[in-house]
Amino acid sequence: MNKRFTRILATSIAAAALVGSLGACGKGSASATSDGASEITMWTHNAGNPEELAAIKAVVDSYNKSGAAKAQIKVQAFPQESYNDSVVSAAAAGKLPCIVDIDGPNVPNWAWAKYLTPLKLSADLSKNLPSTVAKWEGETYAVGYYDVALAMMARASDLKAAGVRVATVEKPWTKEEFQDALTKLKALGKWQYPLDMGTAGSGEWLPYGYSPFLQSFGADLINRDGFQSADGTLNGDKAVAWAEWFRGLADQGFMAKKSGKDSTQDFLNNKSGLLYTGSWAADKARKALGKDLVVMPTVDLGNGPKIGGASWQWGVTSGCKNADAAMDYLSYSLKPENLAAVAKATGTIPATDAAAALLPAFAEGGANRIFMEFSRNYAVMRPETPAYPFIATEYGKAVQDILAGADPKTVLDKACLLYTSRCV
Repeated sequence: MNKRFTRILATSIAAAALVGSLGACGKGSASATSDGASEITMWTHNAGNPEELAAIKAVVDSYNKSGAAKAQIKVQAFPQESYNDSVVSAAAAGKLPCIVDIDGPNVPNWAWAKYLTPLKLSADLSKNLPSTVAKWEGETYAVGYYDVALAMMARASDLKAAGVRVATVEKPWTKEEFQDALTKLKALGKWQYPLDMGTAGSGEWLPYGYSPFLQSFGADLINRDGFQSADGTLNGDKAVAWAEWFRGLADQGFMAKKSGKDSTQDFLNNKSGLLYTGSWAADKARKALGKDLVVMPTVDLGNGPKIGGASWQWGVTSGCKNADAAMDYLSYSLKPENLAAVAKATGTIPATDAAAALLPAFAEGGANRIFMEFSRNYAVMRPETPAYPFIATEYGKAVQDILAGADPKTVLDKACLLYTSRCV
């Protein structure tokens, strides 16, 4: 591993000064309750999400009262904004709980930092959507109850008025068709910008939302053969073509360089005709628009439609004193009825077909079944490397610079140079 990449790994821990203390994370969380039963702690990022937190607590309560629990699970919730910092600080202090939830693309980073231990579950993870199982160096470190999927949404009536066909899984829009659709929608004169791509977004939305277009062009955030370099992958001809296309959407007046803060609500308020969003917006949009809503795959820019894979997942920490009980709880939590309950509460894609069958919207023929098809057919995991948090930050900066008018090749060369020593 080259020195530059080693530095990237250290930086991506999010608090470089704490890296030297990571060895202390061998002290897991386990204690005894007043009745003598073992108790282990589980952390979640859902303090600001009452629906999901309630669903998670219901699964925990069911396990605790099952009569077969190997330990009593105690839930501690944190606000999402401070959650990752709390985990890093706890790792440095040797005070990690036994079970944590993890944003999927961060799993390799946490596994590399020895926060996590490989999972040993009785549940059959081969039945899960691939994007809900997180691996690093051949080992499974986390599993999720659900995923989400990116999509294009529009009103059928608007597409008909513009003479634009509805894109389908069998026949998504090509780059040329997308250009034609935007031109025709703009000609209707109904919106200042016919397309809303969520360009006001920040943080993880930038790589999650826009790197799939980069990948559809045939480029990527990094060369996945060894994850050591981005040379020719992030700054090659295909990547530059993506950048020029993306900014061109704004230059041609198809989308705003900075959209409104709530793209879904703007779409429902008829401020845009075509919305790039995720499955999380479907129920609200369908309730407002009824049968006029159409959900379509993202655009095929040359290498098929692509969407980001992996959402929040669960793992067991390397220092847990009762890892057997933690694994037992996670196995229990993966029962179809539990997955279905969490997916129903969160409006997300259940991780298995068995869970989906319990939810009419996601069962065969259901209104949201299409999102499972998108996930199975188009999902690309964000680079499964400990350096991903660093890569994501630098790519996000590149996206914003490109939208602001910077030269695409210069911007991409600069981002590439942060990954490797030669990118020109």
